[in-house]
Amino acid sequence: MIDSVCYNSSMQKIELIRSRRKTIAIEVTRDLRVVVKAPYGVSEKEINRFIGEKADWIDKSLRKMQERQQEATKGEELTEQDIRLLVTRAKRIIPPMVDKYARMMGVTYGNITIRMQKSRWGSCSGKGNLNFNCLLMRAPDEITEYVVVHELCHRKEMNHSDRFWAEVEKIIPDYKERRKWLKDHGNELMRK
Repeated sequence: MIDSVCYNSSMQKIELIRSRRKTIAIEVTRDLRVVVKAPYGVSEKEINRFIGEKADWIDKSLRKMQERQQEATKGEELTEQDIRLLVTRAKRIIPPMVDKYARMMGVTYGNITIRMQKSRWGSCSGKGNLNFNCLLMRAPDEITEYVVVHELCHRKEMNHSDRFWAEVEKIIPDYKERRKWLKDHGNELMRK
């Protein structure tokens, strides 16, 4: 259950998890989510009061976590060798995945190109040539699978219509979660 709770004159989304615990606790996660864990019997009014009391701590923790993230990404510049390794790995992993899903879906494809890209995860040309970003190798396997299936579905529908998404869903029923993960974490992966 997700609640939006206002504190310190800014809107902050708070994720509420109820369980059999005895006390209310707040956690600021590495991906800058604020999670409140509360017992089943505690009212929302009481939870909101608790969050209000902890507003300064939440703000401070969010700032601290953001600083940590910025520090971590500074040292994460990809070298030419890193990119070559990602491309090599992608060339080993992605083509067999494309082949597997193309057979499953009954579609054909042309050439597969893998390279470093700044803004796209994959593409499919009108001739059926597929292009994939080597940075997918920094994402979980199920995300790479989602991108492969997404591009192969363009062999049936060259658009993002409801029919297209229905094709994606046939192969990956939880595609919306994977798509959201890519939206939420894509910038971190793209950051060179």
